[in-house]
Amino acid sequence: MTDIEQGPIRPPSEAQSLLLRITRNCPWNRCEFCHIYKGQHFSPRTVEEIKKDIDAIHAIVSEIKAISWNGGFSGEVTPALVKSILHGSQPYPDGYQNIVLWLYRGGKNVFLQDANSLVVPTNKLVEILTYLKNSLPSIERITTYSRARTIAKKSAEEMRDLHDAGLSRIHVGLESGYDPLLNLVQKGVTAKELIDAGRKVKQAGISLSEYIMPGLGGKAMWREHAVETAKVLNEIDPDFIRVRTFKALQVMPIYQKVETGELELLSDDEIVVEQRLMIENLDGITSYFASDHILNLLEELEGKFPEAKERMLAAIDRYLALSQDERNNFRLGRRAGYYRSLDDMQNTELYTRVHLIRQRLEKENPGGLDPMISQLMESFL
Repeated sequence: MTDIEQGPIRPPSEAQSLLLRITRNCPWNRCEFCHIYKGQHFSPRTVEEIKKDIDAIHAIVSEIKAISWNGGFSGEVTPALVKSILHGSQPYPDGYQNIVLWLYRGGKNVFLQDANSLVVPTNKLVEILTYLKNSLPSIERITTYSRARTIAKKSAEEMRDLHDAGLSRIHVGLESGYDPLLNLVQKGVTAKELIDAGRKVKQAGISLSEYIMPGLGGKAMWREHAVETAKVLNEIDPDFIRVRTFKALQVMPIYQKVETGELELLSDDEIVVEQRLMIENLDGITSYFASDHILNLLEELEGKFPEAKERMLAAIDRYLALSQDERNNFRLGRRAGYYRSLDDMQNTELYTRVHLIRQRLEKENPGGLDPMISQLMESFL
């Protein structure tokens, strides 16, 4: 069986998607807060390589359906069939395991990897999209990452061609709308380009997810980061605003700025205050605000604007009104997986369990609670 090439990451919202690698790594690869592709060289895959992967996927889909018929599952991908392929006595290659799970989840969504698929010439990408949809007719949604500057260079006609060929959604790392901060982290894009690119995606009829990074501006730029990011989002009105709280790792280039003091990190509570200011300044949008990552402290900051705005602000105020002891309990409980929302703290058993864990950690680690929480957060990246 031909190996099906896959890249290292995909958005959490694409957990049930088939992964199809269009390019290897990132053509920009200078963002100081990203460590995923550092030390790796960018290269586009050829259309022929990608078509071979699509053919291999199609062949595996056909074989899985044949296995289903032979096993008495009437061609359906049932839990019993999934179990037999994943854990049965006959070993199946990884390709089978990944694809049977994709089929079990509906076989409808595909995510194009890696960091910037739209860097591929539009005519080639249209050819790939067309071949993909013709080969796998069950596909209903095709999504990808792209840099805003790459989108800004595409014509409106090219973007419509991609939409017509089946591209359903583009995920864009906006991170911030504040130009000095974008320069500091070497994002390689301006607020104006972010706006132009976002509008171009929406005008083409393609769904748009914009990712923002609370905490990225540190203590010096937090206010401008919040206000200017809200301004850019107001101009774009993306379909989704997705939150990825900034966490500095030693393997990230930006960590040098942390060590030298050029970037002074915000605490969890300070990031919550920053988020409040940003949400307060979001106005006139109809975006769905999604806090869909474990790095985000307050998962309940989620909902469609404008209806959810006041509820989200109230959740922030509820957190900030807690005592310091209660906030520390929630922070640890959230990072350790005991809490998903502030309401979970009302569970006396859970609260007591987290409290006892905190007491033990603080006794065993003279550095206090914050280093322990930081280590937990690092494990999520």
